[in-house]
Amino acid sequence: MSNPQQLRYSKEHEWLSAAEDGVATVGITEHAANALGDVVFVQLPEVGDTVAAGETCGELESTKSVSDLYSPVGGEVTAVNEDVVDDPSLVNSAPFEGGWLFKVRVTEEPADLLTADEYDAHIAG
Repeated sequence: MSNPQQLRYSKEHEWLSAAEDGVATVGITEHAANALGDVVFVQLPEVGDTVAAGETCGELESTKSVSDLYSPVGGEVTAVNEDVVDDPSLVNSAPFEGGWLFKVRVTEEPADLLTADEYDAHIAG
C-alpha cells in the first residue's frame, strides 16, 4: 500500500490534496478503505455546507460497519463526487483517484495534518 507523497493526511484516515485556487480535494485513504471492507453507501456533505476541521461531515457504510467521515480542514464544500454516491465501490477500488469524496474551499487548515511518511508511521502503530 502506497500513500501518495503529494497528499497530506489526517489521523482519522482522510487525505487532502494541495489546494488549487483555494479548493482542495478530500477522500479516505486506502488503509481506511481496506479496514472498512466493501463500501455500499456514502453520505457526503452538500455543496454549500460549511465543514469544520476534525468534525464529522458524512458517513461511509460498508458490509462490516458504519464509519463517520471527518473533514481534515475547515471551509465550504464546493463539489461532491456524485460518481461515488452512485457507485460507492469506487472508494475501495480507487481511493486516491475516482473515489475522492468532496472538494472544499479551505478557510481553516489544522497544523496537525501528516505527510505521507508520517501517516505511514501512524498506521504502522
